[in-house]
Amino acid sequence: MASYPEVLKYLSNLDYPAGKDDVVREAEREGAPPDVLRALRALPPVDYANDAEVARSAGIEAAPEVSDAQEAARARDKRHQRVSQHIRSI
Repeated sequence: MASYPEVLKYLSNLDYPAGKDDVVREAEREGAPPDVLRALRALPPVDYANDAEVARSAGIEAAPEVSDAQEAARARDKRHQRVSQHIRSI
């Protein structure tokens, strides 16, 4: 499966907002490998505001270093729901 940094690498020159066809075309032009192209071709045909929306829509995890258990624990922790991630450990 394609990783978040891989997708960003092949979409770095894309101007947003961009539609699915623009995203796929840019990745092909940049020489993206088959797994990245497969993920991008499966995107819904909508306009994307940025590369994070593209990755999220393609089902690519933006922060794979966070395990499912850590994500679940974070969701249960109601103390810091409106605080940025980098401030939570302070």
